[in-house]
Amino acid sequence: MSKAQLAPASAPFDVWMHTALAQAENLLSTQLPAASTAPTQLHEAMRYAVLEGGKRIRPLLALAAGELCGAPPMSALYAGCAVELVHAYSLVHDDMPCMDNDVLRRGKPTVHVAYGQATAMLVGDALQAEAFSWLSRPMAGVDGATALQMVACLAQAAGAGGMVGGQQMDLLAENATLELGTLQTLHRKKTGALLAASVQLGALCGYAYDHEAGMPAALARYSAAVGLGFQIADDVLDATADAATLGKTPGKDAAQGKSTYISLLGLAAAQNAAQDCLAQALAAIAPYGARAERLADLARLIVDRKS
Repeated sequence: MSKAQLAPASAPFDVWMHTALAQAENLLSTQLPAASTAPTQLHEAMRYAVLEGGKRIRPLLALAAGELCGAPPMSALYAGCAVELVHAYSLVHDDMPCMDNDVLRRGKPTVHVAYGQATAMLVGDALQAEAFSWLSRPMAGVDGATALQMVACLAQAAGAGGMVGGQQMDLLAENATLELGTLQTLHRKKTGALLAASVQLGALCGYAYDHEAGMPAALARYSAAVGLGFQIADDVLDATADAATLGKTPGKDAAQGKSTYISLLGLAAAQNAAQDCLAQALAAIAPYGARAERLADLARLIVDRKS
């Protein structure tokens, strides 16, 4: 694990985030298998899928939650990067012809376009395994029982009860009009589960985490609101931004006949719903005061982002 220091808690948000993003990128780059290591094409494609792109929201959430709970910063960031690997694998599989059949991701050709479908499938498989391998490695302040709890947390968020289940719901939603509640359930699984896991894993690295009580209710409410706000903002951007801004093909859900917050609510109401989610997230962590300011700043970033 990298021993380099992150920005102190007193640093302005932009400085904190810039330093954290650089550390996350460095961690991912140094810990992923080298492209020169056999099987070289697989490792090259894994690095292509993960590096040089992405907002790294999940590592940032883990780091901010870790700061709130007194975690060693690099342990929280390391755990968040494990979630990032699962997220990257899900994008590789999501873009394949049997799923969304997309050709652009993070401003470059998708993995199956660049390396072929078979390699893309293996890249996703390998990144998922790599994520759990990372959580099993020694981290400062994390004992064996906590590490096991972290593995279980990520497995639940990534599996049929979380991200994968949400993806299945998404596939079945093509050419169907969903009720708003069903759409929210879909996105709480497909998108929200990994965002919530990022917060919980960061908190688990902290000395102040109550293992018997589980994830603090305030952080759970924050995570749920941020996860839903992220997806509503994503739908708004999909309807209003171009491919150059998004780094991916816009309008895919509409073209596939999927329900979105725009199609169900309209643009203005969807934008208001995203702001409602932001307000709920901020209210959830308000009792923590200034100690939760990083989480508050990230909630604003997630909902108000432009790409």
